[in-house]
Amino acid sequence: MTTIRLTMAQALLRYLDQQYISVDGEETKFVKGVIGIFGHGNVTGIGEALERSPGRLTYLQGKNEQGMVHTAAAYAKQKNRRQIYACTTSIGPGALNMITAAATATVNRIPVLLLPGDNFATREPDPVLQQLEVGSDYTISATDPFKAVSKYWDRIVRPEQLMTALSNAMRVLTDPAETGAVTLALPQDVQAEAYDYPAAFFERRVHYLDRRPPVRAALERAAEQIARARRPLLIAGGGVLYAEASAQLAAFAEAFGIPVAETQAGKSALAWDHPLNVGAVGVTGSLAANRLAREADVVIGVGTRFSDFTTASRSAFQHPDVSFVNINLNGMDAAKLGGEAVLADAREGLQALQEALQLRKYRSGYESSEVADLRRQWDAEVDRLYALKHEAGLAQTHALGIINDAIPSSSVIVCAAGSLPGDLHRLWRSAEPKTYHMEYGFSCMGYEVSGAFGVALAEPDREVYALVGDGSYLMLHSELVTSLQEGRKMTILLFNNNGFQCIHNLQREQGSDGFGNEFRYREAGSGRLTGEYMPMDFAAHARSLGAKGYRAENAEQLEQALRAAQAETVTTLIEIPVVPGTNSGGYESWWNVGVPEVSAEGKVVEAHGAMRRNRAKARLI
Repeated sequence: MTTIRLTMAQALLRYLDQQYISVDGEETKFVKGVIGIFGHGNVTGIGEALERSPGRLTYLQGKNEQGMVHTAAAYAKQKNRRQIYACTTSIGPGALNMITAAATATVNRIPVLLLPGDNFATREPDPVLQQLEVGSDYTISATDPFKAVSKYWDRIVRPEQLMTALSNAMRVLTDPAETGAVTLALPQDVQAEAYDYPAAFFERRVHYLDRRPPVRAALERAAEQIARARRPLLIAGGGVLYAEASAQLAAFAEAFGIPVAETQAGKSALAWDHPLNVGAVGVTGSLAANRLAREADVVIGVGTRFSDFTTASRSAFQHPDVSFVNINLNGMDAAKLGGEAVLADAREGLQALQEALQLRKYRSGYESSEVADLRRQWDAEVDRLYALKHEAGLAQTHALGIINDAIPSSSVIVCAAGSLPGDLHRLWRSAEPKTYHMEYGFSCMGYEVSGAFGVALAEPDREVYALVGDGSYLMLHSELVTSLQEGRKMTILLFNNNGFQCIHNLQREQGSDGFGNEFRYREAGSGRLTGEYMPMDFAAHARSLGAKGYRAENAEQLEQALRAAQAETVTTLIEIPVVPGTNSGGYESWWNVGVPEVSAEGKVVEAHGAMRRNRAKARLI
């Protein structure tokens, strides 16, 4: 047997460099490169391997460990999970900084490979710098918490263990049903140890993602269930986009006259002006979609995990006999809401179900103009909100309307948290697939700038816009610098509303007077954070980092800034002061957040009563 003597870290990179993925006969190199921050624990192991023998792997220098994993996840998401970056860190705090982003990737079913450094396997110099010492279990280190947020976890304590670990890692990373964060903990001494690896381990390997067709019996059960329905509703989730099934979704809806609602992950699967697109559904849904959901007698979920925002905390579907058909590769998601599970690729499942329903000569029972009338009403509401003026300054919905009209329809917008996801889900008019990139499985504050950089890496020929609130920007914006370093332009649209206003709104809706959510100085008299707003110049901050910076306080300035940003060749930030509370509200939907049953404030007790009444409408299974 021919062998090659390499350190464990060198072997790791050589193996990753030879992995390919094949979908519909098209092969893609699976691992694009490695994003890292070096420290003790990886600089002399993986660091040396990346310096001396990277192969065709690109190395990107991260600026924050959480941010670089968000970048990797956004890249993989925009690439439909067919190409990834691995992420390497030192031990201790460098490793632990990745955990939030690892959870974000796992919740969203996005493949990321995490390679944190770990303690010495030999224990010779224990305790090393940044090592946890757990008296009850000395095998525990800072990488153990990754177990809770990883779809696969392993610790490589001997260099030959790398071979089985990488085989298992690739199995999970390339599985569309079970993918997420994969963590391989790499003790810093083992990274540098040599082993005679079989040469065959480094041969080119192609992982085939064969589209899974539905089982005939499940398909027939689903078709029979839908065939009895008069008011069906399709809900398009992220699985539609990952399967590149937008055309099949449209064909299915048109064949039977079924309206289509979209989740956050599924938005842009169907053009906003398609006659059967009724918009967002659930807590952040449109009036059209939520009314149709309330009366639907069968709900066909395609590639969705039915989160509480999609189901309005299980209160969205009020028909007494409503049933569910769930087309999904993931068995857990397919079984939700007691649905008829059709385990299948979204494109294959829709095609097969369409054929089965055509044999039954099925057609929905909607009145001829019902869906069109609801769409017209909702379009008029969006137009109203997009044009809404406010005497105190720029309304958030008005700013979004200006942006939606001004930027090219092929642009990709990126968002994750705050009040912007609700407005964007309801109001944003997406004309093309994959132009709406929302991380809302975890709604992780700080994803926006890092995620936009990841999208810019994945889509170098498109304009990429990060829509971010001041709160999220303050939490994490480090990869702005990396975008400048790599020459990958993105435009950051920073909505400055002086605080965590989304939660401030939610707080007040449940009986609070508002507490601890605005960026105000502490007031001497009350001792609370109720003084003047803190002035921050975010445009100047961006310029100090080397980016371009603009500030737009009114509609005309915003239009000018957007034109200027499109002409720039480097990352640009536009600060947009908006009036707090000028986001859109709920449209016949509800979100269960838990409200105190007992309080000294009567408004809180009243809000608890409203919550109890809404809970009575929710489905428990």
